[in-house]
Amino acid sequence: MADNDNIKNEDSEKEDSLNENNAGTKQETKPTPTFDIRKIYLKDTSLESPNAPGIFLTSNNPPDVSIDASIKAAKLDQDDYYDVSLGITVTSKIEDKTAFLVEVHQAGVFQISGIPEADIPLALEIACPNVLLPFAREAIADLVAKAGFPQLLISPINFEGLHLQKKEAQKAQLEKEQETIQTH
Repeated sequence: MADNDNIKNEDSEKEDSLNENNAGTKQETKPTPTFDIRKIYLKDTSLESPNAPGIFLTSNNPPDVSIDASIKAAKLDQDDYYDVSLGITVTSKIEDKTAFLVEVHQAGVFQISGIPEADIPLALEIACPNVLLPFAREAIADLVAKAGFPQLLISPINFEGLHLQKKEAQKAQLEKEQETIQTH
């Protein structure tokens, strides 16, 4: 019987040791990264066709189309919630006349948690706009078609490249400011 008691005690000690290790693991566990889309909505939109209907009867030359994009993000009052707005402005000119100007601000509320604070800008400036772009493209295509113009398809936008350009510009600006401070 004594041998059975020793076996039980050893098993109990191993079990206690495992429980202690698991308890320590639970405390050290980092929160699971979360990226949830809570709401997608059209924040603002406008369409101008200042030269209609005359623009429809002018030259058959292909239009000159320019596209500008911007991203705005704001932390909401609720923890881990962000409002991100993707602004796209499309201007189409035929010769020297504006055919149309479309502006869309497609927005979304995103819950982002469990990622390092340094990586939040990546989520807000790359991941969120990638989610919003298809909705903005659809809104722009609808508005252009309803204005009587041929279908307009916006090409994909490299938000990662835009983010890197922004970082490089900020770095260059900081270096320039430091040079100015050192020379004075």
